[in-house]
Amino acid sequence: MINPHAIHILQALVAGIFTWAMTALGASTIFLTKNINRKFLDLMLGFAAGIMIAAIFWSMLMPSIAISVQRHITPFWFPAAVGFLAGGIFLRILDKVLPHLQLDSPIEKAEGVKTSWQRTTLLVLAMALHNLPEGLAIGVAFGAIIAGDSSSITMQAAVALTIGIGIQDIPEGMAVAMPLRREGLSRFKSFWYGQLSGIVEPIGAVIGATAVILTHSILPYALAFAAGAMFFIVIEELIPESQHGGHGDLATMGTIVGFTLMMILDVAFGGY
Repeated sequence: MINPHAIHILQALVAGIFTWAMTALGASTIFLTKNINRKFLDLMLGFAAGIMIAAIFWSMLMPSIAISVQRHITPFWFPAAVGFLAGGIFLRILDKVLPHLQLDSPIEKAEGVKTSWQRTTLLVLAMALHNLPEGLAIGVAFGAIIAGDSSSITMQAAVALTIGIGIQDIPEGMAVAMPLRREGLSRFKSFWYGQLSGIVEPIGAVIGATAVILTHSILPYALAFAAGAMFFIVIEELIPESQHGGHGDLATMGTIVGFTLMMILDVAFGGY
């Protein structure tokens, strides 16, 4: 008989591979065009931010608090608050240490420890930093199906989260591949590096699922940890980048639409 724990870890891996594939789909647009309209990119980055904000609340923080209530953890907000802060601090440390470069920034403004790595590598690492919390969130969601109360975390909710993250990974893949193409890389190399930024998602998914399955007690903390890590990325990178190109109102509307879509997915399939 197959171990049910292994099944959920495998499901998390498959979900992570799906979101990686969606990143690759976004990067594959490089075969259709060399440049992407900045207005459209700002809209899509705002859209991605909206999806992540909704997922943070509906898919992670609310279930974290609900599980704390079910387990009679007092005060019931404690795991959500501690996990959320820890996730943000963890991403801040990675952001400070990992060499990376934001979209359209000169290499002199590379963040993290000083390195001689090429601009291409730094751009890919920046998007990989974005994708790691998403992989963790997916893994925690699938691991929570067996580790937590099924009324708080359901298979439908985990799938809805995966779909939402997958949708917002499309513009992220585009945001890596297009600048690389403009800098003279071939279409194939631009696509290759663009999709490579998503490889951390299945890795993070397996880590997240394994952690909560092996240690059930950390579930409400793990959900909030993933939420805090994602929130750091949204506020530190996605929203500022979406507002950087001079189309702030359009990007803001994209954020609202993305939030609404993810809210609908969560409420429709999350067992509310």
